[in-house]
Amino acid sequence: VQLQASGGGLVHTGTSLSLSCTASGGPFISWPMAWFRQAPGKEREFVAAISIRMDRTLYAEFVQGRFTISRDNAKNTLYLQMSGLKPDDTAVYYCGARRSGGDLILPYSDGYDSWGQGTQVTVSS
Repeated sequence: VQLQASGGGLVHTGTSLSLSCTASGGPFISWPMAWFRQAPGKEREFVAAISIRMDRTLYAEFVQGRFTISRDNAKNTLYLQMSGLKPDDTAVYYCGARRSGGDLILPYSDGYDSWGQGTQVTVSS
Protein backbone atom coordinates (compact mmCIF):
# COMPACT_ATOMS: atom_id res chain seq x y z
CA VAL A 1 0.00 0.00 0.00
CA GLN A 2 1.28 3.43 -0.91
CA LEU A 3 -0.21 6.78 0.00
CA GLN A 4 1.14 9.79 -1.85
CA ALA A 5 0.29 13.19 -0.42
CA SER A 6 0.68 16.33 -2.46
CA GLY A 7 -0.49 19.91 -2.77
CA GLY A 8 1.43 21.58 0.03
CA GLY A 9 3.26 24.85 -0.37
CA LEU A 10 4.01 28.30 0.96
CA VAL A 11 0.95 30.55 1.20
CA HIS A 12 -0.08 33.74 2.94
CA THR A 13 -2.46 34.06 5.86
CA GLY A 14 -6.08 33.89 4.84
CA THR A 15 -5.55 32.05 1.60
CA SER A 16 -6.65 28.58 0.53
CA LEU A 17 -4.86 25.37 -0.33
CA SER A 18 -6.01 21.94 -1.43
CA LEU A 19 -4.19 18.77 -0.48
CA SER A 20 -4.52 15.41 -2.19
CA CYS A 21 -3.59 11.90 -1.18
CA THR A 22 -3.57 9.19 -3.83
CA ALA A 23 -3.62 5.55 -2.79
CA SER A 24 -2.30 2.55 -4.67
CA GLY A 25 -1.76 -1.11 -3.96
CA GLY A 26 -4.99 -1.78 -2.11
CA PRO A 27 -8.76 -1.30 -1.95
CA PHE A 28 -8.98 2.42 -1.16
CA ILE A 29 -12.76 2.13 -1.25
CA SER A 30 -12.59 -0.12 1.83
CA TRP A 31 -10.61 2.25 4.05
CA PRO A 32 -11.71 5.05 6.28
CA MET A 33 -9.21 7.87 5.73
CA ALA A 34 -7.87 10.77 7.71
CA TRP A 35 -5.57 13.76 7.66
CA PHE A 36 -3.15 14.50 10.47
CA ARG A 37 -0.50 17.14 10.80
CA GLN A 38 2.73 17.61 12.68
CA ALA A 39 4.36 20.93 13.39
CA PRO A 40 8.04 21.21 14.35
CA GLY A 41 8.58 20.12 17.93
CA LYS A 42 5.00 18.97 18.35
CA GLU A 43 3.22 15.66 18.27
CA ARG A 44 1.17 14.54 15.30
CA GLU A 45 -2.39 15.80 15.67
CA PHE A 46 -5.70 14.88 14.12
CA VAL A 47 -7.18 17.17 11.48
CA ALA A 48 -10.11 15.37 9.83
CA ALA A 49 -11.44 11.94 8.93
CA ILE A 50 -13.98 10.53 6.51
CA SER A 51 -15.84 7.23 6.31
CA ILE A 52 -15.78 4.84 3.38
CA ARG A 53 -19.04 6.04 1.84
CA MET A 54 -18.50 9.66 2.85
CA ASP A 55 -21.59 9.62 5.05
CA ARG A 56 -19.60 10.59 8.14
CA THR A 57 -16.86 13.11 8.72
CA LEU A 58 -15.03 14.23 11.83
CA TYR A 59 -13.00 17.38 12.35
CA ALA A 60 -10.63 18.64 14.97
CA GLU A 61 -11.95 21.54 16.97
CA PHE A 62 -9.32 23.93 15.64
CA VAL A 63 -10.62 23.47 12.09
CA GLN A 64 -13.65 25.63 12.94
CA GLY A 65 -15.30 25.18 9.55
CA ARG A 66 -12.23 26.19 7.57
CA PHE A 67 -11.31 22.75 6.20
CA THR A 68 -13.31 20.19 4.23
CA ILE A 69 -12.32 16.56 3.85
CA SER A 70 -13.60 14.58 0.89
CA ARG A 71 -12.73 11.57 -1.20
CA ASP A 72 -13.20 10.25 -4.71
CA ASN A 73 -13.29 6.47 -4.48
CA ALA A 74 -13.21 6.13 -8.26
CA LYS A 75 -9.87 7.99 -8.29
CA ASN A 76 -8.50 6.43 -5.10
CA THR A 77 -7.92 9.94 -3.82
CA LEU A 78 -8.48 11.75 -0.55
CA TYR A 79 -8.69 15.54 -0.40
CA LEU A 80 -8.39 18.29 2.17
CA GLN A 81 -9.63 21.68 1.09
CA MET A 82 -8.26 24.33 3.45
CA SER A 83 -9.31 27.95 3.59
CA GLY A 84 -8.66 30.83 5.96
CA LEU A 85 -5.20 29.49 6.63
CA LYS A 86 -3.31 30.78 9.64
CA PRO A 87 0.38 30.59 10.60
CA ASP A 88 -0.62 28.01 13.24
CA ASP A 89 -1.65 25.71 10.38
CA THR A 90 2.00 25.41 9.35
CA ALA A 91 2.91 21.73 9.54
CA VAL A 92 3.60 18.61 7.56
CA TYR A 93 0.25 17.12 6.62
CA TYR A 94 -0.09 13.34 6.49
CA CYS A 95 -2.84 11.15 5.14
CA GLY A 96 -3.63 7.93 6.95
CA ALA A 97 -5.64 4.84 6.03
CA ARG A 98 -7.43 2.47 8.35
CA ARG A 99 -7.03 -0.83 6.52
CA SER A 100 -8.61 -3.07 9.14
CA GLY A 101 -11.05 -2.80 12.00
CA GLY A 102 -14.14 -1.55 10.23
CA ASP A 103 -15.49 1.75 8.98
CA LEU A 104 -14.56 3.80 12.01
CA ILE A 105 -13.35 7.36 11.83
CA LEU A 106 -11.09 8.02 14.78
CA PRO A 107 -9.34 11.17 15.96
CA TYR A 108 -6.08 9.52 16.97
CA SER A 109 -3.17 8.22 14.92
CA ASP A 110 -3.25 4.70 16.40
CA GLY A 111 -6.50 4.22 14.53
CA TYR A 112 -4.70 4.23 11.18
CA ASP A 113 -2.09 1.78 9.98
CA SER A 114 -0.81 3.19 6.71
CA TRP A 115 0.67 6.61 6.17
CA GLY A 116 1.80 8.78 3.33
CA GLN A 117 5.10 10.63 3.35
CA GLY A 118 3.55 14.00 4.16
CA THR A 119 3.35 17.33 2.38
CA GLN A 120 4.62 20.58 3.86
CA VAL A 121 2.21 23.46 4.37
CA THR A 122 3.73 26.78 5.40
CA VAL A 123 1.54 29.78 6.13
CA SER A 124 3.29 33.11 6.36
CA SER A 125 1.88 36.02 8.34
